[in-house]
Amino acid sequence: MIFKTPTKYFLVSGASDGYTPMNAFDGALFQAGIGNTNIIKMSSIVPPRCQRIPPIALPPGALVPAAYAVLISDVPGEIISAGIAVALPEDENQNGLIMEYSAKEERAKIEEIVRNMAVEGMKLRGWRIKDLQTVVSEYRVKKIGAVLAAVVLWG
Repeated sequence: MIFKTPTKYFLVSGASDGYTPMNAFDGALFQAGIGNTNIIKMSSIVPPRCQRIPPIALPPGALVPAAYAVLISDVPGEIISAGIAVALPEDENQNGLIMEYSAKEERAKIEEIVRNMAVEGMKLRGWRIKDLQTVVSEYRVKKIGAVLAAVVLWG
């Protein structure tokens, strides 16, 4: 099977507590709106001319490429966060760049780090940034918690 190049993308995030680490991760996926799909973890490139859209309902069981950051913790009271940054170049014929980061930190720190990662990645390529977008999920663990931030590619 050959995958076609996506033409659209959207950002989502979620957080959840669960009975096990897998249940917490499943809950975070579900809260993000992608819990009933088959996520295919991909590397961090947005195809040229790919357009951002608001999150959409995806068909149950669909194979969905996504770049994502996730963190799971079983330390009650701990704050965990996951973030994604999308950097789009000024030249629409060039691809965009996605950076993912998660840590036992608050939302603001994760957003700062992931934004800087995207800026650095674009500098490495010698490309100027037209747009820089982020989404971050933060959660205070109750029993077993999970946070997720993702870029979903579709179309």
